[in-house]
Amino acid sequence: MDWLDAHTLARIQFAFTVSFHIIFPAFSIGLASYLAVLNGLHLATGRAVYLDLFNYWKKIFAVAFGMGVVSGLVMSYEFGTNWSVFADKTGPVLGPLMGYEVMSAFFLEAGFLGVMLFGRVRVGPRLHCFATAMVALGTFMSAFWILSVNSWMQTPAGFSQNAVGQFVVESWFEVIFNPSFPYRLVHMVLAAYLTTAFVVGSVGAFHLLKMRTQKVVLATPERLASQQAVRMMFSMAMWMAAVVAPLQMVAGDQHGLNTFEHQPRKIAAIEGHYETQSRAPLVLFGIPNNKDERMDYVIEIPLLGSLILTHTLDGVIQGMKEWPPSERPPMGIVFYAFRVMVGIGMLMLGLGVWSLWLRSRARLYDAVWMHRAALWMGPSGFVAVLAGWVVTEVGRQPYTVYNLLRTAESASPIDAAAVGASLAAFVLVYFLLFGAGVVYILRLMREAPSAVGAEISVHEPVRAAGIVPAAALAGTQATDLTPGQP
Repeated sequence: MDWLDAHTLARIQFAFTVSFHIIFPAFSIGLASYLAVLNGLHLATGRAVYLDLFNYWKKIFAVAFGMGVVSGLVMSYEFGTNWSVFADKTGPVLGPLMGYEVMSAFFLEAGFLGVMLFGRVRVGPRLHCFATAMVALGTFMSAFWILSVNSWMQTPAGFSQNAVGQFVVESWFEVIFNPSFPYRLVHMVLAAYLTTAFVVGSVGAFHLLKMRTQKVVLATPERLASQQAVRMMFSMAMWMAAVVAPLQMVAGDQHGLNTFEHQPRKIAAIEGHYETQSRAPLVLFGIPNNKDERMDYVIEIPLLGSLILTHTLDGVIQGMKEWPPSERPPMGIVFYAFRVMVGIGMLMLGLGVWSLWLRSRARLYDAVWMHRAALWMGPSGFVAVLAGWVVTEVGRQPYTVYNLLRTAESASPIDAAAVGASLAAFVLVYFLLFGAGVVYILRLMREAPSAVGAEISVHEPVRAAGIVPAAALAGTQATDLTPGQP
């Protein structure tokens, strides 16, 4: 492969931009749902701790959401500049799906985002809660349509091809709900929830560790409310890890079975098998040797590969030798990326189980090693999402539309110099712009939640007596204390 030809540079450019982009939607999808849950809990219980956390995370969501939108716009232009043949041939199918995403998901997000961020006082808590739920629904709908597009490229259905080679829709239902779409949607949404859970848990762990090292001179109402918010966010995050991580394992297994049925070449790369075999082992580790078509330095568990993929001990798994070299995806990249994703998933599951054990002993907020582990696991969801997308996209090669349109035939007839120049510009701008955004998000996370809610639970007995200490009102908006006033 010539690393300086236009086709390869275009692939590198798209891989770079989509890798930057995917981490922001993965975070904002989960965070929007978390904000909706916090808002709903505050509306149902009246506890200020939920509103404090909502106001804390909504600022982070706004920055991440903005960076996700901006980073995604570039890819639309890349389809027209670098991948015009792909855009022309798949346009009748994928174009309307992308339009549906704009008309449904983006309109929901854009229409209610301002109300969610700035309109609580003016519209009231109920309408504000509804607006937050609509933003969360919008992020889910965005994932719905984008996953439908990507899944159709993996398992195309409901189409025919006209005389000039364009894909034409025969059944929109079959196009949207293609064979792999339900599995990919569930797997990706759960991944987004886990990504958000471990970011929230990491921030909570950071502040729990920080509070242990600080010398508290006076336990003010504001400090108590902040500590309560930190504990609440950490507790909610660990509940999410304990519940969703096992569900993700089940969803991943079902997704794997679907891939085994529809994309056997990808499974051969994932499993590290060159030879077709029954009673196949599960390869835990090895070094793919494409020259000699074998796996070197193999560590494997007998029979487990067939049992996982076929649910029988005698199941047959096709090896990479079943296809000519021109039809094979890169074995090494897919093989290692899959193990990174699964390894992180196992660590997430372990942390969730650990949190349940500590919770049963009333030590969740005092276990220093647990907090340190949660802190280091903060970025793990992003790494797992990126690894999963590498498996998905590289495992589809050498096709953009599986078995129908090759990647080499999808590129635009442009000069390598033009692609290289735009790639260099993207790298520079992305690292400067989005690097600054990430630094700003981390600065927001370094600050502990503050008591800004209407009702602070630690003061409820005092409020019931009609006495509201001045310190308890510090940082609280007057409009929050006088409902009904503009």
